[in-house]
Amino acid sequence: MSGAPFLIAALDAAHDRSTFDSGTPALDRYLREQVTQDIRRRVAACFAALTNEQRIAGYYTLATASVPLGDLPVGISRKLPRYPAVPTIRMGRLAVDQAFKGQGLGSALLANALRRAASSEIVAFAMIVDAKDDEAAAFYRHHGFIALPDSPLTLFLPLSTVR
Repeated sequence: MSGAPFLIAALDAAHDRSTFDSGTPALDRYLREQVTQDIRRRVAACFAALTNEQRIAGYYTLATASVPLGDLPVGISRKLPRYPAVPTIRMGRLAVDQAFKGQGLGSALLANALRRAASSEIVAFAMIVDAKDDEAAAFYRHHGFIALPDSPLTLFLPLSTVR
């Protein structure tokens, strides 16, 4: 629809969420009905890609998380301190409105989230995602994410690789 660049900003009450349609009802419902509560309760932050007209073209959420050290691949876990778990940042949701698909917006949102996570003053070892299906997992693998050995739809990317 639009080839114009997007402004990625923290979601706020002024942003109209009613017309957002990613084609995945759960992601649309979350944006319309739940995200404001998660932001207010400080359990997630939401960032939206906005058009010049302030239409939401896509969004993602970030929250803190941890991964048990033993869940990581051995080649990676052996290089980390022997804590029971390592701190991560979880991308809870990533969605693009159908009108803006095919423009690389999903990749741009992911890159923005990784930059935001890697530059945070609160450190984390990796960004972790729970892919909703094999197609989503392939998207993340394409961007360098690694599947957890015992959970192929849970993927992570060490934030040191983002810098």
